[in-house]
Amino acid sequence: MIDVTSVDGPQSRAAAATDAADQPPEGWPVEAAPVYPAPQPDRLTRFVLRLQQRAPRWAVPLAALGCIGAGIGYTLMIDPTRSTPDAAPTCLLKLTSGLDCPGCGGTRALWYLLHADLPAAARHHLLLVFALPFLAYLFVVWAGRQAFGWRLPELRISNKVIGVFLGVWLAFSVARNLPWAPFTALYV
Repeated sequence: MIDVTSVDGPQSRAAAATDAADQPPEGWPVEAAPVYPAPQPDRLTRFVLRLQQRAPRWAVPLAALGCIGAGIGYTLMIDPTRSTPDAAPTCLLKLTSGLDCPGCGGTRALWYLLHADLPAAARHHLLLVFALPFLAYLFVVWAGRQAFGWRLPELRISNKVIGVFLGVWLAFSVARNLPWAPFTALYV
């Protein structure tokens, strides 16, 4: 340890304290103190960062809107409500276990929503039908702020509300897989 009592003045004490902080722990050789350089970004990361700096501010919301449009287009093209009875399930959980996953019926519910059949959509995935207006509004608020600088009122959703929604979703996912009568109506 460094003897601070022999050094006079507050600057000298501060310098002695920083010298003590630079020393390796007691009993370690000086060359054993690990020095880690800051990681340098790889080529892909540098490329993505350059793209991000050069891209207009509306590019990311437009790309997200394109992904949403592609998903809607896919749903309209495949018509998930008309599959053959002997077709294998496309969901890995349903294929391996025979159970409906938490999102099972979501594509069919979206298809029915796009065709303005709200009761059929709710029959296939009630929680998606409930959450979709909130998700759409959150997207409009985010995209409007990103692309145009709009300041729309934001939804303040607390962690407790999100936890309750996830708990209800979990209970819904379990209930729709129960094999006895009132729950068999939830099977899709």
